[in-house]
Amino acid sequence: MILSDINLSVSHGERWLVLGGNGSGKSTLLRMMALREHPSFGEIDILGERLGRMDVRAMRKQIGFAAQGLTDQLRPDLRAIDVVVTAIHAALEPWWNTYTEADFAQARGQLERLEIGDLAEQPFGTLSSGERQRVLLARTLMNNPKLIVLDEPFAGLDLVAREDLISALMTLNRDEHIGAIVLVTHHLEEVPPGMTHLVCLRDGRPIFSGPLALGLNSKVVSETFGIAVEVTSVESGRLQAVASNGR
Repeated sequence: MILSDINLSVSHGERWLVLGGNGSGKSTLLRMMALREHPSFGEIDILGERLGRMDVRAMRKQIGFAAQGLTDQLRPDLRAIDVVVTAIHAALEPWWNTYTEADFAQARGQLERLEIGDLAEQPFGTLSSGERQRVLLARTLMNNPKLIVLDEPFAGLDLVAREDLISALMTLNRDEHIGAIVLVTHHLEEVPPGMTHLVCLRDGRPIFSGPLALGLNSKVVSETFGIAVEVTSVESGRLQAVASNGR
């Protein structure tokens, strides 16, 4: 997807939600934020350094990144704890670097933080979709990152796994030690409470960018998805979106 007219600034403490339909450019935007892709034009500054003038391998260690594509790159027989600990060096295999007992203890602590410490020795490929997503979330926390980028972490999850992950993300949103979080989804029901800002994309262009309270409404969401949508919030702080009559 070709992105254009994007001018986005994410600051410390902000929790950004990226909304848009399939093919709107959400994943492309996040991959550039996570230093997995380079723009063909324009400039990207991440954590005070400009893409193209930085050591990308070193900078990736400061960014927690989780996406479905990452799951496919991980060897299924890796232990869950190996998936987490390798984030120290932004690696996908443990044999490329040396890890200490303290490193593994830290990785186990991140798994326990997400209430899956009992899965530490289990092969990653044998875990359920929900368990794999929580392992990847634990991986994003390994280096005390200044930025966490999550590309559709709810994809393929059943209701119970989705709610467990939403609860975990809600807790992370409250963690002041995490500098910024950027989350992609196209289902408002999956948005955890605590998000502060919103960018809506359609055909690679921003429909809205700014405080979530100003943009998360029926008008903006309808324009984003190209269909009349009614957005409501429930008492718990969660959101609902229902297609209304007419296009």
